[in-house]
Amino acid sequence: MGSGDDLSADSNKSKVGYGNPPKHSQFKRGQSGNPQGRPKGSQNLATVLERILRKPVIVRENGRSKKITTLEHSVLQLTKKATEGNLRALQQLIALVRSAEAQAPQENHKPTLSETDQKVLQGILQRVQTTNNVIQGDHNDSDRPPIHDR
Repeated sequence: MGSGDDLSADSNKSKVGYGNPPKHSQFKRGQSGNPQGRPKGSQNLATVLERILRKPVIVRENGRSKKITTLEHSVLQLTKKATEGNLRALQQLIALVRSAEAQAPQENHKPTLSETDQKVLQGILQRVQTTNNVIQGDHNDSDRPPIHDR
């Protein structure tokens, strides 16, 4: 009984497979798998994106030069395209506004748009929703005959 146990214990130590790499390829004690490590000064995506979006650009507005951030310029361009009737830009702008509102602290503030502006914006949103419904094939159920289950 004793000699059989020694063979099985010896075979378990030298077994190579999933989770058991060969001894010669394992890291030595105190040795890192990445000895040089991350280079100093390397930046992640969020840092690079923040730096680029905060970079100032010069824009001519009403014949005058104005210095704004790249982020502001991008939002202005998106707003311009949305007001020109670009539906994709309008959808992106609405999503951006909703995201910003969700992240902003809740405050009790009155709407800054006049009643006329609110009606115009509501009409645009309804047209976009109607367009989306037509594209997705969700026509009004009133146009379809009723379905009767038997």
